[in-house]
Amino acid sequence: MHNRLDESVLMLLSKRANKVDATIYTAQISSRLELDLKKYNAQYQPVTINILNRSHDRFLFIDNDAYHIGASLKDLGKKMFAFSKMELKAQELLQNIVSREH
Repeated sequence: MHNRLDESVLMLLSKRANKVDATIYTAQISSRLELDLKKYNAQYQPVTINILNRSHDRFLFIDNDAYHIGASLKDLGKKMFAFSKMELKAQELLQNIVSREH
């Protein structure tokens, strides 16, 4: 889940192994992001982007582990920020957020 998404975040996903799915949840898909996604998906293993308005913070789900991320991934490597592994499992957290969306 990421609310300040741009092409740099998509490029972070370009190195993932084959058959590893990537889905991003964000508050909105701008026309620029839509174009970036089309270009990315034409060159790399596709990424799916879904709308989700109920989250301000950023989260990363890997398998069933959930991580809270303190800043935008587009700033990764530019400034110091924290990643925290959560006790709540990824599927449980995502289902809770998505169910409140409807």
